[in-house]
Parts: sequence; C-alpha cells; structure tokens
Amino acid sequence: MVSQYINRKQKLFNHELTTRLNTYEVPAKLKEAMYYSLDAGGKRLRPILMMAAFEAYSNEDEKVHDPAFALEMVHTYSLIHDDLPAMDNDDYRRGKPTSHKKFDEATAILAGDALLTTAFQVINTSAFLTAEEKVFLSRELSQAAGPEGMVAGQILDLNAENRSLSLDEINQIHLLKTGKLIRFAIRSGAYLGGATPPQLELIDEYATYLGLIFQIQDDILDVIGNEQILGKPIGSDEKSKKSTYPSILGLEGAKKNKEDLMNKAIEALTQAKVDNDLLYDFVAFLGNRDR
Repeated sequence: MVSQYINRKQKLFNHELTTRLNTYEVPAKLKEAMYYSLDAGGKRLRPILMMAAFEAYSNEDEKVHDPAFALEMVHTYSLIHDDLPAMDNDDYRRGKPTSHKKFDEATAILAGDALLTTAFQVINTSAFLTAEEKVFLSRELSQAAGPEGMVAGQILDLNAENRSLSLDEINQIHLLKTGKLIRFAIRSGAYLGGATPPQLELIDEYATYLGLIFQIQDDILDVIGNEQILGKPIGSDEKSKKSTYPSILGLEGAKKNKEDLMNKAIEALTQAKVDNDLLYDFVAFLGNRDR
C-alpha cells in the first residue's frame, strides 16, 4: 500500500515540480543545476510524509502542495551542500555525479542557496495558505533547517569525525540532522490538515521516532546494503571512521534499537487516534527499506 501511494505521489510531485521550476526567471546554468539535483532520483520521502499526515485529517490536498515543494527544495539544498568537498566530499548521489562534480563547486553552492531561498518564496506566495499558516510554516521550516535543527546536526556530525560517540550523542546528531525535517514534514501536514494541539503533540512523538528509525536503517544499510540498489558505495561510514548505530551497538543491537522505536511510533499513533493506515505502514516501510 505504501509503495503504491509513494509511486502515485512521486509522479504527481515530479510533474508539478518541473512545471513550477520552469516558471522562474533564472540564469540557464543555475536553473540547470537546481533542476539536476531536484531531479536526481529522490524518493520524495519528506513531502510525501507531509501529504500522508495531511490526509490523515483532511481531503483538501491542494493546501499541502506548496509546503511540500518548499520542503523538498530545502532537503535538496542540504544534500548539495553536504556533498561538497568541505563537507562529506562525495562524488556520487543516488548513482549520479554530485552537483559539484557535474558542474563546479561554485555553481553547486549557488544552486543550493537558490533552492533554500526559493523554498520560503513558495510558501509565502501560496494562494492556498492563510497568512497564519504561512507564518507557522516559515517559522517551523526555518527552525527545522537552521542552527537549531539540521545545520546544528551537520556541524555536530562534522565535529564527531574520528572520535567515538555515546548513544546519546549520536541520537542528538540525528534528531537534528535528519529528524528535524522529517518532524517538520509530519507536524506541518497534520497542522494544515486540522489536527488538534493534543494530537499534534503525539504526532510529534511519532515523527521523532520515525526520524531515528530512518537514520538507524541508513546506518544498517551502509553495512549490509546493496550498492546497486543504494546508488552509492557501502562501508563509507567505517572508512571515514564515523560513529554509527552499528558501530556503537553492534549490527544486531542497532536492529533491536530500531525495532523498539518502531513499536513506540505505532503506540504514539494509536494514542493520537489516527485513523489512517498509511502513517502506520510508513513505520514498517522506513524501518525495512533497502535504499
């Protein structure tokens, strides 16, 4: 069910994203670089999670499209910058040359900058959002992506290279680096759909667990994944001497931790009285994914 939902939403999202990008008056090379990374075979997980959370509470799906586009732009900007030589120094992303390899480093930086800033333009010019909703989304997205969220997680991750971390330390890194945008996706979708404040608190719990589940499975796949399916080499974490869930807990310990969090995510949804099988199914889907 989740796979079919994702495939359907991916097709819709990709078509609308291409159409939207073509409306901007952007220098040709910059637009090409922006589109190259946006179209690099991403799963569109975060915007699709936003849509699924929205649909748990409402059927008026046009309202969620602009925030979903904005979120994917911010996520893509972060990937472009993460791949740069000064950061993770990766040559490939999803089986394709990274932006700075395809173009050049300066163009990659500017493409990331352009996507980040355009994201807030998309939210604040949306015809489907109220002024209050625009303020909520702008505040939440800037916090999730900024120095209290994803950027904080990135610098903590960089500073953690070549040293051993505790479980609490690695949880903190990934709650910020990966988890904050996933939490934004789910929290914002539920908010726009009309979830009550008590429901939003429980949805927050669910989203927090889901972000950690996603990262633990990422670390597990770097040990036992299939390079052809992943589109990138496995074993890169070990080569760069990064602390990961398998390196701290062992492979079986990481799997057990992931399963515990999956159970907690399901419990949070149950307490929130979410009548939507998709959000439940996403727990197993993300916890058992192979890419």
